[in-house]
Amino acid sequence: MSETIVVGVSESPVSRRAVDWAIGRAVERRLGMELVSVVGGAVGVVGEKDVLEAAIRDTRERLDEHVRRASDAGIQASGRVETGDPVSVLLEASKNAALLVIGSDYRGPDAGPARGVHGIRIAAAASSPVVVVPDVDLGDRRGIVVGVDGSEVSERALAFAAQEADRFGEPLIAVCVWTPLTAHLHGATVRSEVYLTNMQALAEESLALSLAGIAGLYPDLQVERHAERGYPSQVINRHAATARLAVVGTHGRGAVGRFLLGSISQEVLTRLVTTTAVVR
Repeated sequence: MSETIVVGVSESPVSRRAVDWAIGRAVERRLGMELVSVVGGAVGVVGEKDVLEAAIRDTRERLDEHVRRASDAGIQASGRVETGDPVSVLLEASKNAALLVIGSDYRGPDAGPARGVHGIRIAAAASSPVVVVPDVDLGDRRGIVVGVDGSEVSERALAFAAQEADRFGEPLIAVCVWTPLTAHLHGATVRSEVYLTNMQALAEESLALSLAGIAGLYPDLQVERHAERGYPSQVINRHAATARLAVVGTHGRGAVGRFLLGSISQEVLTRLVTTTAVVR
């Protein structure tokens, strides 16, 4: 496993939060850091060379300041400035990373339209887990939320979340969400109470099975269990709104679909309410 956390750094103020988050983790795990900034590539217009060189100098100065902060924390840190497409550069960097950390300037549903197309593409195709840090103060929040559905990738997300919760003394908040099928008869919604009861029981059983080994691995870990009816991304984000970290899984895909996340992961990221890790 790589011993380096890669951080994508842009001119956006949220980059400072992303770097700070990565510094905290690097110190705790004794990992190095590589900070990467990307300036748009040349297109060949007249006068472009001077503009590009100036942009690279400005970016280098900004990046060096973040590298100094990481070094002052006792971390072996380096920085590099690349030109080209940010998504492509960061995806390549993720191949040799223990973790890729990026920022998002999305500040909630009242702050304008959902953002994060680049972040979604990076999270979908990165070779390492990706952590997306929002431009939100999380100082008084508590808990690590993880979405659990019994799949293999969900188990990996649970393992990631449990390790984080145990390391930082946070409660693990495991959320399993079920969405009932809907039938209509003469304009009315029809759902059997037996069906709804059995679906709830199935969700509770699935959650219990997923968490069965956690107590043995982390005997001191506080675990909260939530098996709920609803729509997964909405329920996960409701719990994550007061949490320090949310963890979701996404299924790996082939080359054709490599820029597509599962819908739940994508919806969680486009309505980012806390720092969110995407594990595959």
